Amino acid sequence: MIEIKTYTPEQQAVWDEFVASCCNATFLHQRAYMDYHSDRFTDHSLMAYSDERLVAVLPANVVGKTLFSHQGLTYGGWLHQVKHFDATVMMAVMQSAAEWLKNEGFETVVYKPVPHIYHRYPAEEDLYALFRAGAVLTECNISTSVLLSNPFDFDRGNKRAVNSARRAGVEVGESTDWEGYWHVLEEVLASRHETKPVHSVEEIKLLHSRFPENIKLYTATCDGRIVAGVVMFFTHTVAHSQYIASSAEGRERKALALLFRHLIDQSKDSGYAYFDFGISNEDHGQWLNEGLVQQKSRLGGRGIVYNSYQIKL
Repeated sequence: MIEIKTYTPEQQAVWDEFVASCCNATFLHQRAYMDYHSDRFTDHSLMAYSDERLVAVLPANVVGKTLFSHQGLTYGGWLHQVKHFDATVMMAVMQSAAEWLKNEGFETVVYKPVPHIYHRYPAEEDLYALFRAGAVLTECNISTSVLLSNPFDFDRGNKRAVNSARRAGVEVGESTDWEGYWHVLEEVLASRHETKPVHSVEEIKLLHSRFPENIKLYTATCDGRIVAGVVMFFTHTVAHSQYIASSAEGRERKALALLFRHLIDQSKDSGYAYFDFGISNEDHGQWLNEGLVQQKSRLGGRGIVYNSYQIKL
């Protein structure tokens, strides 16, 4: 018998302690990360109990009559431990949750499982339970990842770019100059893509202060000037890059090639299983930025998908 309850702020310590022990959770599922943008989403996270023992949690928010795997997170899904949890338990959790949500007036669930590269131990029981529940794949985004135990090398062009950047005096490393890099990032996004970062510099600094070992900034500089940068999210198994940008000078000096060479080598030496460049899609996966995915593949990455499913209750 599985009992479903709605998360409340009073359960933060219980939630965080449980998530820290889950085999398919990351720091993104800690409440200090989830709740930083609580003003944007109506949290409706679920907690599943078996004989009063917490067995799984689902980061989620509500919009109308739809429950979403939390829209403020890249991935979510039911999070659970390794022990005493198998496909039969997941089936029971999924079925009990569906019945509970239907009784609460919900009509649809949008579910984003945690991609397998983030698992500390195999944990795809939810994919089977989704199949049995008649879930439909509604979104598929492709990311590009490097298997760090056997990395595919840079292509010739990027190898030359690394050497060129070194000759040009580009220096790479960790940085604390968030404001300086955000100025470069905002300028690049505005001029080249007519967009802006999802996080403001104040928000990313807040998250960095809460998770200093997980969220870090790395930059490429020339004579002290920031010409390129990458924000890294480090989980148990993955070094994930985002907010990648290079100024005109950085592009001329091939700064990103050298910065990624540094980051991939460092991530491998630090024991991470994958280096993930992030997705190259828009319009819920329907549009592929072919040039971007080709650039990432030339750095040694290959495809990993971030899927989203829909369940009609």
